[in-house]
Amino acid sequence: MTFDHPDHPDQPDRPVPPGRPGRPGPSGGSGLHLPAGTTATGPYATAVEPERAGWRFAGLRVLDLPPGGSHGFDAGGSEWIVLPLSGGCTVEILTVTPDGESFDETFELHGRDSVFGGVTDFAYVPRESWARATTPTGGRFALPGARCGRRLPARYGPASGVGVELRGSGNCSRQVNNFAAAGAFEADRLIAVEVLTPGGNWSSYPPHKHDEHLPGRESELEEIYYYEIAATPGGTPGLGYQRISPSGPGRDSDLLAEVRGGDTVLIPDGWHGPSVAAPGHDMYYLNVMAGPGDERAWLISDHPDHAWVRTTWPEQPVDPRLPLYRAPAGPAARAAGTGLPGAPAAPSPAASAEGESHP
Repeated sequence: MTFDHPDHPDQPDRPVPPGRPGRPGPSGGSGLHLPAGTTATGPYATAVEPERAGWRFAGLRVLDLPPGGSHGFDAGGSEWIVLPLSGGCTVEILTVTPDGESFDETFELHGRDSVFGGVTDFAYVPRESWARATTPTGGRFALPGARCGRRLPARYGPASGVGVELRGSGNCSRQVNNFAAAGAFEADRLIAVEVLTPGGNWSSYPPHKHDEHLPGRESELEEIYYYEIAATPGGTPGLGYQRISPSGPGRDSDLLAEVRGGDTVLIPDGWHGPSVAAPGHDMYYLNVMAGPGDERAWLISDHPDHAWVRTTWPEQPVDPRLPLYRAPAGPAARAAGTGLPGAPAAPSPAASAEGESHP
């Protein structure tokens, strides 16, 4: 196991499996924990392309823009979502069909003050298109993406259409914003959700995996975790912890990392969880997933040593601090298989070990 602690640079390195990059930065480690700033490229504070991660599909970029700032990018062979983490922006998308017909779409994203302040709207950018985000007030914008085969239409995702779900109970309570979960928003390969864990709680628990194709039981999915951690009222930066452990021969990812705001963790395989929020510091993470399966599905297997914890959840109340917020009511509100936006968040304390149940 690697204990990856940014304040202890004398930690020894673990050999990196072939095709998986070594971790940049002073603390060594396994290549799975990417501290804030270590993947910064050009305008991106975080840039994790599939090649950088050592896999085929999932990617993530995080873009910081000043007031009046603008950034354009070519989608290439990937589908993307423009997701405001703070601030709002205008997203222009230009798509040209094979017969030369062009479609120019513009979406106004109202955004939010922070990931701890509310659900956000978002824009879907199809492959083989060009997009530009412009913000009058400045902000931070996540671009979760996935290499894909189909080109779908550019679309706007309203905040009122995001299913807000409560999972677990007791100190395993957490909130999941299912903005691009499978079954909630159409994409070719990309699956993405937001998870909010109150300080002192565990999420992504029991440990689970999705590193094998087992029809009807488990999906093979690469996954990226991107973290924002709430500071104390006095401004002290927050922290949390992330665990990954081997799940079988050839699936040897092994990490215990102290994570802070702006950090990224790569999960090519293995049991992952818990994600631990330090007391006094609410934890946010963005999950970005994609895989090779013909079906865009999110099926997981719980760790057999820890799955029993689910049986205790019906006996405990959901943490009263949740939901941190609800999706706003609006004409686009809908039940997305995970809770009705604009209404009290839907608890799901006894979710099955299969299906969209793991964060």
